[in-house]
Amino acid sequence: MADEPVFLFLATYDTAEDARADYEAIKELHKDHLLGTYDVAVVTRDAEGHVHLSKHEKPTQHYAWTGVAAGAVLGILFPPSLLVGAAAGGLALGVLGHFQKGMSRKDVMELGELLDDGQAALLVVGQSGLQSYVEKALTHARKHAVKEVDLEAKLLHDDLAAASKDLH
Repeated sequence: MADEPVFLFLATYDTAEDARADYEAIKELHKDHLLGTYDVAVVTRDAEGHVHLSKHEKPTQHYAWTGVAAGAVLGILFPPSLLVGAAAGGLALGVLGHFQKGMSRKDVMELGELLDDGQAALLVVGQSGLQSYVEKALTHARKHAVKEVDLEAKLLHDDLAAASKDLH
């Protein structure tokens, strides 16, 4: 078991607007100091099937998490050829490797199937123990799943910091 486990919260929505509304709810949790280090992104697919990850600001207390963690998770769930923009930018190999080792094949398949089910999704990567706040705050989701990822938080943070320097 990891020293400080990480959780993934994935919710699907009928519309991108609903996903963005819950994105705002996550920002409020952070503003109210209920959610510490995290990464969050709205995920959409275009008509060609390409996956887009959109973020409107850098909400995390640790800059290194910004976009890289969510991008790495999407890199596991979708073939890299389908990822565009910020999602492709999150494919730092060290970070991707941590998530691949920390997630079971069953969890990856379940999350991928959930993503296929909606028009849009919200992906939250954060510290375990905080998922109950996230679950209560998101009121527009049609379906959701929470997975704990077996990661060594310090190693992940170090690789996120390195990836962030490379990307920015």
